[in-house]
Amino acid sequence: MAGLRPDTPSPTEIKLHQKSRMLEISFDNGDRFELSFEFLRVFSPSAEVRGHGLGQEKLQIGKRDIDIVRIEPVGNYAIRPIFSDGHESGLYSWDILHGLGSHRDELWQAYLDKLKEAGASRDPAECPVAPEAPAPTCGIKR
Repeated sequence: MAGLRPDTPSPTEIKLHQKSRMLEISFDNGDRFELSFEFLRVFSPSAEVRGHGLGQEKLQIGKRDIDIVRIEPVGNYAIRPIFSDGHESGLYSWDILHGLGSHRDELWQAYLDKLKEAGASRDPAECPVAPEAPAPTCGIKR
């Protein structure tokens, strides 16, 4: 079984490129994608990012310089990236990774549009460091 759907291609190779902050993934159907660490963090499939239902998504801001510290395999169907901001609850199944790669450009543009609409930034310098700082002000331009 590839991912969570039997018709999804399986990865043949997954490479982390730390310098360029890119994950390169090749699939057995010939598809190959390069996904930035920031893109993967912003589109994490975790409930922390996506919420528990439609309309509960949380806009991710200040993630431009995010790193992936390591990747852990999850069975034969997914990976779990550990991000430098401590986020580690997203399980990226093969179908999710393939979907993110297939729709990368339109997803990224929609994300940039949402950031602009919220007056928010991709830059971490505009986010408070202290965990107790109020999250709504993180990355919001005033």
